[in-house]
Amino acid sequence: MAIGYLVPVLLLACCTTTSLVPARHPAGLGRLSFRLSVLVNEQPFVMLAALTALSVIAVVDGDGATPAGRVGLALAVLTAAGLVVVARRGLRAVPALDRTLVAGLATAPGAVTTRGLPWRRILLAPFAVRRRDVVRVRDLPYGDGAQHRLDVYGPRSRPPDGPTLVYFHGGGYVSGRKELEARAMISRLASHGWVCVSANYGLRPTTNFPGHLVDAKQVLAWVREHGAEQGADTARVVVAGSSAGAHLAALAALTPGDARFQPGFEGADTSVVGAVCLYGYFGEYYGSGRDLAVDSSPDDYVRPDAPPFLVVHGDQDTLVPVEGARRFVRHLREVSSSPVVYAELPGAQHGFDLFHSIRFDAVIAAVEEFAGRVVARGPAPEATRASVERHDER
Repeated sequence: MAIGYLVPVLLLACCTTTSLVPARHPAGLGRLSFRLSVLVNEQPFVMLAALTALSVIAVVDGDGATPAGRVGLALAVLTAAGLVVVARRGLRAVPALDRTLVAGLATAPGAVTTRGLPWRRILLAPFAVRRRDVVRVRDLPYGDGAQHRLDVYGPRSRPPDGPTLVYFHGGGYVSGRKELEARAMISRLASHGWVCVSANYGLRPTTNFPGHLVDAKQVLAWVREHGAEQGADTARVVVAGSSAGAHLAALAALTPGDARFQPGFEGADTSVVGAVCLYGYFGEYYGSGRDLAVDSSPDDYVRPDAPPFLVVHGDQDTLVPVEGARRFVRHLREVSSSPVVYAELPGAQHGFDLFHSIRFDAVIAAVEEFAGRVVARGPAPEATRASVERHDER
């Protein structure tokens, strides 16, 4: 059954090649590149172990002596070499993140290295994103309807007044759910004393812009009103998101107290002390231009008193090209008086936060360093108040 060996090796070879050299255009090929490479790009060790096991079984069974088996073994050697390259690119995330923290926050060199990577989890249990010392409270309502639900993660010891992270999932505003992305990050922060809120929000076609942003604001208002019941310090809130969720997080961070996005709860405090955007989209909502009653790009709301931002993007993202993140960061740095920390990850694709990996656990360490510093810095009451007054005057 040499063909039974050759076929999976060929499939893994295709995925590895796509990881190393992704096709960006046209858009359909970009989406295919993402789907083929997302697992290999973040789990080269798992793939290498599977490839080795398949090859050993093929040799023991005598398949390596057949023409198809010999082709498979040769292809396996080349694929293994490619997987080593993928793993080495993942390791490059550590110095890349260290450099950006030094430049953006004036941290000591090695901040990510100092926090350490959980190598046992990365190598032996990359898909185990839950932790025993973290408690999850599921499906709390923050509004009407099944989509308006959130989960709260906190340390099992329940210390009071933990800093708060509010996270929004990705999915292009058409799919996704609160239990999918960034769970390793949420669990690690919660195990270190944070209270983390992961929320669903209305999706297309039921909800359109600015309805998604109104939902995000409702989550922040819920945290202000009910967070203390979950052990949260509601004065220290960082907002975060992935992909479309990063678009949403950036908009929420840049529009505190904007009454246009807080119908019925205009007086709620929706300000945050920092924002984290992972492989985010920063353009207009579905190319809407001026078709909407309000602007839909975070670029349109950049302001001098913006909170600190951490933006992390892969240089091989085929779904949301890195050029958009570069433009947004450049504009934000030109206008904002707060730190704007930007890390571009070598070899990273879209969706690098699905499970433990060298790359994502390095990102988690950087997020923890960034978030810890901005919550220690605290809010800027005068700046936030001035921002609210400007929005009220519009």
